Amino acid sequence: MTQIRFNAARLLASAMSIALLALAPAVHADALQDISKQIKQGQHAQALEQVDKYLAGKPKDAQGRFLKGIVLTEMNKPTEAIAVFSKLTEDYPELPEPYNNLAVIYAQQKQYDKAKQALEMAIRTHPSYATAHENLGDIYARLASQAYDKALQIDSSNSSAQNKLALIRDLMSTASRPGKVSKPVGEPVKLAEAPKAAPGAAPAPPPAAATPAPAAAAPAVAAPAKPPEAPKPTPAKAASDASAEITKAIDLWAAAWSRKDVKAYLAAYARDFKTPAGESRAVWDGERQKRINKPGAIQVSYEGLRVVVDGETATVKFRQHYKSASLKTSSNKVLLMGKRDGKWQILQERVGS
Repeated sequence: MTQIRFNAARLLASAMSIALLALAPAVHADALQDISKQIKQGQHAQALEQVDKYLAGKPKDAQGRFLKGIVLTEMNKPTEAIAVFSKLTEDYPELPEPYNNLAVIYAQQKQYDKAKQALEMAIRTHPSYATAHENLGDIYARLASQAYDKALQIDSSNSSAQNKLALIRDLMSTASRPGKVSKPVGEPVKLAEAPKAAPGAAPAPPPAAATPAPAAAAPAVAAPAKPPEAPKPTPAKAASDASAEITKAIDLWAAAWSRKDVKAYLAAYARDFKTPAGESRAVWDGERQKRINKPGAIQVSYEGLRVVVDGETATVKFRQHYKSASLKTSSNKVLLMGKRDGKWQILQERVGS
């Protein structure tokens, strides 16, 4: 019988290398970057040694502990990995990703009930966590397949169970075709805090009372009335207009990424964009172009957009959903944007709340 394949751990190393660095303080970014690179390159023993050294100085650090769980999963040490992720759920119950990692390991061990419970906890902590929802759907499909199979063992002539089992098998077969891998675990990001209300704009002063014009000397005719000046936009109106422009810019950015239009995608970033790891803009551009041009379609969407405008800059927060031939993930995204040559462009980009 076809099995649901959860290859999340293998995909996690590349997905996490950027996410962890964006979340970590600059003083620890180099250490996390080295560990992520070692995982990506398959140097698991070295990565485990490095992450243990890192955690010796920061034993409670969620990113470091999460990386250790990844390494242990890659090294086929599920019992130790389960211990790491389980402790993370105890210390950071608001994070859905450790629950999802546990579900991946349990599914690999065919402990589908435990996987189901872990995914339900992930969704309970973060209801919009799309990866956990999809993984849970696969678990339900696997459990349904087992139930229909059991029904046919009892009554092989049950045509209804035969049809339902065939449907489930076809669904699972589609999910396991080459090139379509199972859902990866996400980044260990904190849930986004509720947006703080933007400071209200000061109320516009009441219009000044019109001052009567002095009477004209006879026999002159009355002078034509002076047209009223156009009202100046209030700060609230200006912020609203900027928010609409920023939303449109984000829509164009996501659309360009989805259709793999590298030129339009990179144009969304300002010339003075601060790269996540401090590399040169040319190096960062080349890396992004290489990733976007990989074979296969890309789908990028977002939800929960929140924009706080402060003059010529703005902070934008949203939940980003990314899907490609080899990766499916959801994460909180924060963009610092600024107005450059009349257009809102990205100045900084990071993953996290």
